[in-house]
Amino acid sequence: MNEYGTLYETSGRYALRFERYFPYRREEVFGVITKPSDFSQWYPFATGVMDLRTGGKIAFDDGEGSTYEAVITEFKVPYIFEFREVDDLLQISLLEEGVGCKMIFSHVFDDKEMAMYVAAGWHRCLDVLGQIVHGKPVEWKDNAVELREYYKEAFASH
Repeated sequence: MNEYGTLYETSGRYALRFERYFPYRREEVFGVITKPSDFSQWYPFATGVMDLRTGGKIAFDDGEGSTYEAVITEFKVPYIFEFREVDDLLQISLLEEGVGCKMIFSHVFDDKEMAMYVAAGWHRCLDVLGQIVHGKPVEWKDNAVELREYYKEAFASH
């Protein structure tokens, strides 16, 4: 499975989509994705303060004095975790596949010029999520520049 993200245009906005396969049951992966102490390790600016239900809030702090909340728009264990962060929509879906599950991560946003940066960032975050799911220590690779270059070229035709 290709671990690189793809970019789509949808209703005048842009959507990044990543797919990752995990050799674990959906319930196990969903638990890692939504466990506050794990979420705050892989999701940018997450504080670990989460009200895990439709309509619940997730707290964020950018470390530079700005705090904000996301609103959970859909929460169905172990299938969908979706929330609106400012104007962006993020959705994580888990589908049964073979002996494990396929995670589909999508991020809908407005600014196409930011796509290569957003894609590189999510690629790195999802790599760390994979480490957590597999029970490995978190190690942030120093690959942001290479990923931005990859995505800049990959998205040039959009």
